[in-house]
Amino acid sequence: MLVRVRFAPSPTGFLHIGGLRTALYNYLFAKQNNGIFILRIEDTDRNRYVEGAVENLIKTMHWSGIEYDEGPKIGGDKGPYFQSKRLNIYKKHILHLIENEKAYPCFYSKERLKKIEKENIPSNILTQQDQIYRNISVDESTARMKNENHVIRLKVPNNGSIEYNDQVRGKLKFDLSLIEDQILMKSDGYPTYHFANVVDDHLMEITHVIRGEEWIASMPKHLLLYENFNWKKPEFIHLPLILNQDKTKLSKRQNDVAVEDYITNGYLKKAFINYLSLLGWHGSGDQELYTLDELIKDFSINRIQKSGAIFDIKKLNWMNNHYIKKLEPQEILDKFLKNNIDLKDQITLPMIKLIYEKIERLTDIPEELNFLFEFKFENEKCREILDYKSSKTVLKSFTSKLEKISILDSKSFKSIVSKIQDEIKVGGKNLWMPLRIAVTGKMHGPDVASIVEILGKEVCLQRLNNIIND
Repeated sequence: MLVRVRFAPSPTGFLHIGGLRTALYNYLFAKQNNGIFILRIEDTDRNRYVEGAVENLIKTMHWSGIEYDEGPKIGGDKGPYFQSKRLNIYKKHILHLIENEKAYPCFYSKERLKKIEKENIPSNILTQQDQIYRNISVDESTARMKNENHVIRLKVPNNGSIEYNDQVRGKLKFDLSLIEDQILMKSDGYPTYHFANVVDDHLMEITHVIRGEEWIASMPKHLLLYENFNWKKPEFIHLPLILNQDKTKLSKRQNDVAVEDYITNGYLKKAFINYLSLLGWHGSGDQELYTLDELIKDFSINRIQKSGAIFDIKKLNWMNNHYIKKLEPQEILDKFLKNNIDLKDQITLPMIKLIYEKIERLTDIPEELNFLFEFKFENEKCREILDYKSSKTVLKSFTSKLEKISILDSKSFKSIVSKIQDEIKVGGKNLWMPLRIAVTGKMHGPDVASIVEILGKEVCLQRLNNIIND
């Protein structure tokens, strides 16, 4: 059997973290099994359609390294891959259900529509007035459909149950008496998600449906459709929700939820995908750091968890720092300047070498280097240290010697420090701490010799004199 899976987002805005994780798991499963990964755009809800969302979605997936085998722009033999271009396919299949009394049209007059709008009755809720249409003959229904406004509803049995085996959650059973007659086709001729989803999955020969657990509640309707069409069901795998630290559903109140926000905020692709893979799945051992190829090799449906996955920004930052440190400083600079071209003349390679092992995100770079451009004490303790008599002696001695040299670099800086040690018999913390604070305003940080070489003689003298004369 050729494994065929799909990622089927709606173009309603940004790509959510949960959406990219769904795409990733589908991609990993397909590649591991030499299968096909499909991108299908579910754009039947025209009221929520956002211009440019599809292009942004594809761009984000490309950034992540998740490339699809069939879908928009590259095509395939199961297209079209936009649901809005498959309306004739849905109409053909909806008529089949009506003719076989598995679905029925619900006729709405203008007055009925006004009542629904006035009373704010959700269109998918079946009222007593709607139920009268369940028993209208097929001939009458099809005749009235030509001239009267209508929606098409799934005829759900009034009793009984339906069940399926979820590869993550095991056997799940649903009471059909609790399921409403779901709308399958709207009055504008567009299918609802539930109908188009099942039809497309069948026609595109999807073998495994891997998606979020929020769709479990829709399973009875989907299963009924498979039975009504007498189609073979795919395997179903429902992924756990991604949660905030307080175990509420991931929301932008506590975390960024759009993938593009993490791209903008300086997270590396390898780090982000690595971390995302662990939100609801674990490897075969204790390994946490994975390349995409390693994920393809180790991924298993059997190790997807049932409980919600906690999104830990500190863990993501740690992982991003790990991947940043593996890059050459020039690579880091290039990646940073790609999105910060206005800082091209300010941020240099020697500066990156100072701080690259410390930063958690590329966007941390300006803040970490701010001490080079603007002097300020990080706390009052710094001021106190510079008020010590020994500190003032060190700074005055260093300043007098600095004024006599033409170029300040790492070598000349160390030479001056060595002379000070011999002359005033001060060393260790009592020597280095005042110098560091005087040129950076901080008690801790990168190598002081490298810092003064970047700052240069004039800037260092200015900062030293400001402190001495204060």
